[in-house]
Amino acid sequence: MEEKRARKRLVLVPVPAQGHISPMMQLAKTLHLKGFSITVAQTKFNYFNPPDDSTDFQFVTIPESLPESDFKNLGPIRFLHKLNKECQVSFKDCLGQLLIQQSHEIACVIYDEFMYFAEAAAKEFNLPNVIFSTTSATAFACRSVFEKLYAENALVPFNEPKEEQNELVPEFHPLRYKDFPVSRWASLESIMEIYRNTVDKRTASSVIINTTSCLENSSLLWLQQRLEIPVYPVGPLHMVASAPTSLLEENKSCIEWLNKRSQNSVIFVSLGSLALMEINEVMETASGLDSSNQHFLWVIRPGSIRESEWIESLPEEFSQMVSDRGYIVKWAPQKEVLAHPAVGGFWSHCGWNSTLESIGEGVPMICKPFSGDQKVNASYLDRVWKIGVQVEGDLDRGAVERAVKRLMVGEEGEKMRKRAVSLKEKLRASVRSGGSSHNSLEEFVNFFKTVKQIRN
Repeated sequence: MEEKRARKRLVLVPVPAQGHISPMMQLAKTLHLKGFSITVAQTKFNYFNPPDDSTDFQFVTIPESLPESDFKNLGPIRFLHKLNKECQVSFKDCLGQLLIQQSHEIACVIYDEFMYFAEAAAKEFNLPNVIFSTTSATAFACRSVFEKLYAENALVPFNEPKEEQNELVPEFHPLRYKDFPVSRWASLESIMEIYRNTVDKRTASSVIINTTSCLENSSLLWLQQRLEIPVYPVGPLHMVASAPTSLLEENKSCIEWLNKRSQNSVIFVSLGSLALMEINEVMETASGLDSSNQHFLWVIRPGSIRESEWIESLPEEFSQMVSDRGYIVKWAPQKEVLAHPAVGGFWSHCGWNSTLESIGEGVPMICKPFSGDQKVNASYLDRVWKIGVQVEGDLDRGAVERAVKRLMVGEEGEKMRKRAVSLKEKLRASVRSGGSSHNSLEEFVNFFKTVKQIRN
């Protein structure tokens, strides 16, 4: 009991989206295991209900008055602009109440880089604040120079392709201009404004990044020099602490289906929690998967097909194409699927969580990014780590079939699988005692266990 009373408390502020909540809760679990009490401050959007074993976790709601329809209707960038403005004052009130109520000292506020309103509240109460990046270090670096490149007319809107977009970006080899994290959901001016805020360290004492030096050493060194505050690569966090965080119900029947398949014979297809596909893209994908003659497990999220609630409204030929070798679910236990010996490849949107989870199980990838940092990750999978096949341009059955066969059949795919397994071992070594991520986490924890802040 004495030890529990002595715990310092950390206040964590996640973005209300699956790809941000998962690593934030993994970080929360990790820091709790290191001796901290945890308060998670959330908005009403995509509110994460705590698991039963979170007895030393506190969940509070940041008051705001945005209509719930904003999350769906505005698009991610415009929504985040509005959410940050709305929560600027209300989070100060929320944090003030926490300081009155808490018997434990609040050691710091850790906020997702896209929830930058939290910094002003922490500053108001003289609390240390820490930025948490749930994307790759390379994507963070790209956001840092995005505005400068745009000012030099190097970046053009994604819907106005120019030959210059295929050119390599100086100092960011092997990224091309078109690989930079442009969002399809907002104007470049709006994107620049949000990026300007996410990379502004303000009064932050340090930055935590869900990555590891064996994947992104040069980008981490670049950020350390640019930010001039400690940068702690502590990932992959899903390999450090297990924290059930799925906002959708997982269909585990797919594991039974995988149990009947032979080793490395199944391509797992899942495009994340936000991506949308046109009906013709779904049909072309189905046709290409069918023509590849490979078994496939395909996650089709309800509402992820435009003008269609789910697959019932698709043409009848869809069922014919997927019935022989395919298995369709609305959502899957992704980490469990990727760890299954039957899975030999992962067709992915290349969100950072999915990328880390796939590498963490030694599974090579087919990369079809949609927006933002996914394009950065896809480029690295293809050109740096050489464990990915990137599908560019329009999605048609021929491109799907060729990509699946490249990965799943023949010598090239086998070489990628071996490289992926080698990277998997490096990731595991990084989070073990004495590894780079383990040491980085220990350094961060020791600082906040010993620091004594002064409040007004």
